[in-house]
Amino acid sequence: MMTKQEKHNAPGVQWVTLNNGYRVWTQRVGSGRLRLLTLHGGPGCSHEYLECLEDFLVPQGVEVIFYDQLGSWCSDQPEDGSLWQLERFIDEIEQVRTALGLEDFYLFGHGCGGLWAIEYALKYQRYLKGLILGSITGSVHSYMAHIKHLREQLPPEVVDQIKPFEAANDLDNEEHPSLLMEHLYRKYICRLPSWPEALSRAFDHRNLSVYNTMQGNNEFVFTGNLLGWDRWNDLAGIRVATLVLAGRYDTTAPDDQKQMASILPHSRLVLCDNGSHCSMWDDPENYRQALVDFLKDVENGRI
Repeated sequence: MMTKQEKHNAPGVQWVTLNNGYRVWTQRVGSGRLRLLTLHGGPGCSHEYLECLEDFLVPQGVEVIFYDQLGSWCSDQPEDGSLWQLERFIDEIEQVRTALGLEDFYLFGHGCGGLWAIEYALKYQRYLKGLILGSITGSVHSYMAHIKHLREQLPPEVVDQIKPFEAANDLDNEEHPSLLMEHLYRKYICRLPSWPEALSRAFDHRNLSVYNTMQGNNEFVFTGNLLGWDRWNDLAGIRVATLVLAGRYDTTAPDDQKQMASILPHSRLVLCDNGSHCSMWDDPENYRQALVDFLKDVENGRI
C-alpha cells in the first residue's frame, strides 16, 4: 500500500492544473497505441479500487490512465462545496483530456464515473474512440427505484434497526454504516468474504463532503444536487461504440442495463454472472474478458 506522498511521486504521474487553480492527479501505466482514461465512482471516491485495470489491460497493450477527480484522495481537496457540481466535473474532464493530449481514446466510467462518462460523451464524443459504462443507469430515479427494491429484500428486523438512525438523521452513528456494510455493501458492492485491500483503501479514502453534496448522506434517499438527473431520452445521441458492463447483483438493475444497451446505437451488454457493483473484484475473469473483447472488437471494426 502506497502512502499519498508515494502516490504523488510514483512513475507516470502528471499533475493537471485546472483553470480554477486547483490541481488533479493522473498516472499513466503501461504503454501502447490504445489509451484508456478512467473515471472512478463515488462521487468523492478515488482511483484506487480500479487499480486492477492495470493487470487486466496493460498486458493487452493498453495505456491505462488513472485519475483522481478534484476533491478525491490524490488530488487537491478544497473545502468549497460550490465546486461539487456536475457541469464543473465534466469541464474538468475536458481540461484533463486536453492537458494529457488525448485524442481518439477510450473513456471508462464506473458508478458515478459512468454518469460523468455519459455526460462527457454527449458533449465531447468527437474525441472518443469508445466508451465503457460500468454499473450506471440512465437516471437517478431508476437507480433509486432499484436501491429501494434492494432495501425491501432486507430482513424486516434489519430495516427496523436502520430506520431509527434515518429518523434521527444520525447516519454517522457507527452502528448505521456497520448495518449497511453487512446487509447491503457485502451483497451488492462487493460479494467477496474479505474485501480486496485496494477496494477497502478507496472506501476509507472517500471524501464524504463531495458524496453528501452530490448524492446525500443516505444510501436509500437521494437528496444531493444530482437529484433529477435523467438521460434516458438522450442516450441515443451517443454514437460511439459503447460497452454496458455491470454485475447480476449490482446496485443498478440488470433490466436498466438491458434498456441502456437497447437505446445506445453501437453498444454491447455484458452482465457478469457472479458480480456485484465491483465486478472487477468479485467476478474478475468475466470483467477482464468483457473489456479485452470490447477493445479488440472496436479496433477491428466489429462494433
